[in-house]
Amino acid sequence: MLKRIRIIPTLYIIFLMLPIYWLLTMALKTNAEILGGFSLWPQNPTLANFKTILTDPSWYNGYINSTIYVALNTVISISVALPAAYAFSRYRFMGDKHLFFWLLSNRMAPPAVFVLPFFQLYSSIGLFDTHIAVALAHCLFNVPLAVWILEGFMSGVPKEIDETAQIDGYSFGAFFARIFTPLIASGIGVAAFFCFMFSWVELLIARTLTSVDAKPIAAVMTRTVSASGLDWGVLAAAGVLTIVPGAIVIWFVRNHIAKGFALGRV
Repeated sequence: MLKRIRIIPTLYIIFLMLPIYWLLTMALKTNAEILGGFSLWPQNPTLANFKTILTDPSWYNGYINSTIYVALNTVISISVALPAAYAFSRYRFMGDKHLFFWLLSNRMAPPAVFVLPFFQLYSSIGLFDTHIAVALAHCLFNVPLAVWILEGFMSGVPKEIDETAQIDGYSFGAFFARIFTPLIASGIGVAAFFCFMFSWVELLIARTLTSVDAKPIAAVMTRTVSASGLDWGVLAAAGVLTIVPGAIVIWFVRNHIAKGFALGRV
């Protein structure tokens, strides 16, 4: 019975890893081999597809642009969500629950609803095709998510800590930075992870608000059709490299994520 229980998660992990393995094998094949027939591994492995990604500015600039606006969005979202989450967790005011629900409802709305207003607004004020434009647009979805996650962590910290720090002579800024923030470090790590991932994989808003200078890699990957057809190998190599930043972020915040699932609102 125990062996059967172990087999189930093993098969599940294999099922999850199969698309990634297949993507990697395609990235190491030529288009002729990909379209030529079925094979479980590359017959003649090549790094030419990765070389194209890393040497062609139209490709690697997409990764740079995505990294810039995702990092900006994560910093802005966490900076705004921290005081907002503290207010929701420590104070009670008229309409607080309604306001909290309204914030979450923004996360529930599809991005297509906000594409046209953002496009017209940014075009009129000169922010179209800039990194900060995409970063600010993604805040509409990531700030409510970060507030929701952080509020759960902050509510788990006893209010007596705030009162004790005030009696000891700490200013609010010193208390928040030196005492309170370390107590919710796991929550900040979890919120930053989800902000990063949602901003990294979002395509519709990022593609609509950019054209050349800030075009993300997700938008570049949708334009791989040439006169000779779809370049499957290069597209697969781009997909493999797109997974790398997310894997790196997961590696650095893995301990925080584990604590977040155990303690916080995740």
